[in-house]
Amino acid sequence: MKLDKLVLIIGCVIAGIIGTGWLMTLLFASFQTPLIGVFILPVVGLVSYIGWRIVSDRLGNPEEDHYDSIEK
Repeated sequence: MKLDKLVLIIGCVIAGIIGTGWLMTLLFASFQTPLIGVFILPVVGLVSYIGWRIVSDRLGNPEEDHYDSIEK
């Protein structure tokens, strides 16, 4: 496994842990103030969409693998 993909996987796992904690905090806060869910839901959707686009572009872009074909 290449080092850049390993670092990407570790970064995704750490981001997933942080994101889960953040979402659980928002969930528990919405029990206290139910209107917060209406305002926070678009923010959560936007952050999730941006994160998904970054990861999918990084993994699916053949131009990123240009330096993998250079001999060391």
